[in-house]
Amino acid sequence: MTDDQLILFGLLATVFAFLIWGRWRYDLVAFVALLVALLTGVVPKEAAFSGFGHPATIIIAFVLIVSRGLANSGVIELLGRYLIDASRRLGTHIGVMSTLAASLSAVMNNVAALALLMPLDLQAARKAERSPSLTLMPLSFASILGGMITLIGTPPNIIIAEYRNDALGESFRMFDFAPVGIACAVVGVAYVALIGWRLLPAGRRTSDAHKELFELADYITEVRVPEGSEIIGKRIRELDERAEKSDIEIVGLSRRGKRLPGLARIATIKAGDILVVEASPDSLEDALGALNLEYVGSGGSALSGEELALSEVVVPESSPLAGRSAMSMRLLYRFRVALVGVSRQGRRFRERLRKLVLKPGDVLLLLGAEERLHDTTGRLGLLPLADRGQRVIQRNKIWIAVGSFIAAIAVASFGLVYLPIALGCVVAVYVGLNIVPLRDVYGSIEWPVIVLLGSMIPIGGALQTTGGTGLIADGIVTLSGGLSPVVVLTLLIVVTMTLSDVMNNTATAVIAAPVAVDIASRLGVDPDPFLMGVAVAASCAFLTPIGHKNNTLILGPGGYRFGDYWRMGLALEVLIILVSVPVILIVWPFN
Repeated sequence: MTDDQLILFGLLATVFAFLIWGRWRYDLVAFVALLVALLTGVVPKEAAFSGFGHPATIIIAFVLIVSRGLANSGVIELLGRYLIDASRRLGTHIGVMSTLAASLSAVMNNVAALALLMPLDLQAARKAERSPSLTLMPLSFASILGGMITLIGTPPNIIIAEYRNDALGESFRMFDFAPVGIACAVVGVAYVALIGWRLLPAGRRTSDAHKELFELADYITEVRVPEGSEIIGKRIRELDERAEKSDIEIVGLSRRGKRLPGLARIATIKAGDILVVEASPDSLEDALGALNLEYVGSGGSALSGEELALSEVVVPESSPLAGRSAMSMRLLYRFRVALVGVSRQGRRFRERLRKLVLKPGDVLLLLGAEERLHDTTGRLGLLPLADRGQRVIQRNKIWIAVGSFIAAIAVASFGLVYLPIALGCVVAVYVGLNIVPLRDVYGSIEWPVIVLLGSMIPIGGALQTTGGTGLIADGIVTLSGGLSPVVVLTLLIVVTMTLSDVMNNTATAVIAAPVAVDIASRLGVDPDPFLMGVAVAASCAFLTPIGHKNNTLILGPGGYRFGDYWRMGLALEVLIILVSVPVILIVWPFN
């Protein structure tokens, strides 16, 4: 093994470790890795930032903007109006929603598809008085499966297609992924609708939807004791009966910025004290009146004089709030919106709410004027849990939006126009017609993914040029013990799927694609089935909430635990392997 190979393998092992650890953002980890590769010389300076101009990076950015345009045109609203019915039986509802999610994910970013359908699914769960945990995980898994159907459905497909162009001189076309993707999606949707939801823990399947989500009983909220409040001079324990009537629990007290020890049960309440309470939004409203309390921030100049409203939102991985606190973001002063509650899988937070470091999947309760909430939700990339008119729907432009997108896909599929150019034209139409307002263009792009991809592409290229991918390929071929290429293909899928479950699927595809081609070269067979196998496996992350952004998004709203995912996801991954390998061999034979 050469020095360059040792450096690259060590660097990749470090990147994998940090991505699995999850303490640092994956885009930062990847960019630092690129800088180290440049400083050590394993990536030449001429290729330093080649990944940011790579067609795969450009296509992903355009697809994200187009997804925003399709959402703004009201396509999803129209489909939801005619297809979603809360009165259906659970299995039928899951089947309809999952089919819709898979279909939308085939033509738009699957994260965007889930974000648009999740409020509709939550609304249906509320009307049917069932737990949203029964339907959100199937919805997430279906949106992931649907992305496998077309080239633009998911980033791994785009990466695999462009790598094939670099390595073999021709890219996969728009619908080359469809035979395998459709087979996997059909089997997967049938599984989650008929069997998958039944495998969730009994506590999740029989939970009370109203108490566990729609009333968000696990919110931890801070309220202030104002001058003249009747509870001044009383001890915390003396408020138990009144708190119980309002369906809240007082779990702590802060005074002059310092948290009193324990639950402060014997502390005497003073004006200006901050009470830490656990309550739902409705219960909290009742308690504020009964105990003469006020929201933290509502008495100051930032929110005074405005008609206030509450909004429940979920923090996605790409939000600037992820990994930061409301205080460090200066949420109240910059956006004139107060964070008054956080729900994270039922956990109780003992530190001060505004200093709490927020995580992807957290459900936040925000307080502010309606227009401020709308603006903050958009600027911070938060996803509302209820459709309250926060998106500007331009229904009169729906056919222009859909027509221009279909036209672009058609001309790109027939090879008349290069795909990035066709998508760029759609973006130009959307911006020109204000379907995607100019101010939202850059906000539509998930920049951490762009930085991750731009940083990993040069490292992946260096791994190939130094012979590192050849060493990995040799190891996999040797491990298979000289067995059939079918066994080697299955082993590659299993390894890639395992990596995708614990680290970002984009990074997995970047590293696994050249390995697939090297394995095919050593076996003397066509590389296409191995590339297709990597595309399928990199997209299938069903065992953990960290393997795919969609799994992270449903973590808080569904009230799931880390260990819930494998219960439904393990059998699904096995099914995908059993279905994908034969279909790949039929459509993309070895010779």
